Amino acid sequence: MEMEAEEHEKESLHPELENQKQKTPVKGVRDLLWTPINWFRMLSSELHWSFVVGVLIVYGISQGLSMGLSRISIQYYLKDDQKVQPSEAQVYFGIIQIPWIVKPFWGLLTDTLPVLGYRRKPYFVFAGLLGVISMLVLSLDKNLNLTMSLLALMAGSAGVAIADVTIDACVTQNSIRHPSLAGDMQSLCGLSSSVGALVGFSLSGFLVHLVGPKGVFGLLSIPPGLVILVGIIHRESRVRNFAYKQVSVKLLDAGKAMWTTLKCSSVWRPCLYMYLSLALALNVREGMFYWYTDAKGGPSFTKEVVGSIFSIGAVGSLFGVLLYQNFLKSYPFRDVLFWTQLLYGASGMLDLVLVLRINLKFGLPDYLFVVIDEGISMLIGRLKWMPLLVLSSKLCPAGIEGTFFAILMSIDHIGMLSSTWAGGLLLHILNITRTQFENIWMAILIRSLLRIVPIALLFLIPRSDPNLTILPSEMLRTKKANDVHEYETLEMSSLLNGT
Repeated sequence: MEMEAEEHEKESLHPELENQKQKTPVKGVRDLLWTPINWFRMLSSELHWSFVVGVLIVYGISQGLSMGLSRISIQYYLKDDQKVQPSEAQVYFGIIQIPWIVKPFWGLLTDTLPVLGYRRKPYFVFAGLLGVISMLVLSLDKNLNLTMSLLALMAGSAGVAIADVTIDACVTQNSIRHPSLAGDMQSLCGLSSSVGALVGFSLSGFLVHLVGPKGVFGLLSIPPGLVILVGIIHRESRVRNFAYKQVSVKLLDAGKAMWTTLKCSSVWRPCLYMYLSLALALNVREGMFYWYTDAKGGPSFTKEVVGSIFSIGAVGSLFGVLLYQNFLKSYPFRDVLFWTQLLYGASGMLDLVLVLRINLKFGLPDYLFVVIDEGISMLIGRLKWMPLLVLSSKLCPAGIEGTFFAILMSIDHIGMLSSTWAGGLLLHILNITRTQFENIWMAILIRSLLRIVPIALLFLIPRSDPNLTILPSEMLRTKKANDVHEYETLEMSSLLNGT
């Protein structure tokens, strides 16, 4: 009788077990959907919702979405409205990006020169107004000459750059106060930028065709308008009785602090690695672009196809951020950079398969192969970039966070510029022109091999846990007497204190 009772009890439990098995997948899907929501809630709770909203607007809309929309719009505007030659357009694109080269100047202003008692809010508002006005001028003035058009485009670029530097200062400052959340904050920035770029690239061709470049410029006045909103909702402690006559002294102090920080071995060594890792990755994109579109034996891609390839690249970049956030953010910098740098070099060989037409021998169409190539390359490139961003945020001393982070980003820009110039020199040496592509395979091979060289330089990267601070403790606090600005008056202090 006892055996029968036990068997009966087990049988009565079977339906419950089956129900639990049926509910498990549902619960798994529910957890999958709620995980990002809970992540946003956690960041909002620890860092305040206005900071999270600011990152989403500046990185996701002002940078990501605007970049995706403006890239093709500017190309068509210069070609169809201003009637410039391709070589001239190349020069003009460089001029438009000048505001990004002087990012340390914007950072120095935000760190040392408060406006109306605030260090960040006014710069968000100014950046937004600059962007709104410049885009409306481009959109509404039908007789705008080339010089004024370039000035307006530069002003719009400056607005994005100033907003970028200001939000970077907030991110690096919070990284100092919450070192364990540094990876999460960079993931939030990367996710916002990647999603925004994906949407922008996906809509750009359609919108340019529908309303024209000037119409898109009108739409591009909306993102900087949202940046103005960031300046309004952003909470920070007001600096009282600020001695504006001492600004020159504070600028000098900031310069000394930057020089002192750069002389620190835990700073200049990673800076050197970041520059060399970017400079050695030779950029031969223009050679590949001409081969895509002009080579007789090449794919002969149309503009629409090239635009869709950019969209897939944005998807790959987005997945790179997700992978880093969920699986790699707690691993030491050296370990992540070793594998990503190795994969980065290997991914470059996909271009070699394409130009040698090996993909066709295996029955893979050019478009499918290029889409796979672009997605993988951008994914690995983002995985390589994310730990460098987290590392950069940890190298910024207190008081000059915005300026120093801007300097680090300028070093990266110089590295990418060196890569572009060196890649152009390589294309010239190999006689790769508009009509001659016989040696392009050699350029790709050299580029891919050089991408692996930075692995030998990983000794420059600290072995420390990415959740811990890197700088000496004296660089993470400021003196109350003659500080560039004190922690108690930083714009996020009221948020972190829960007031």
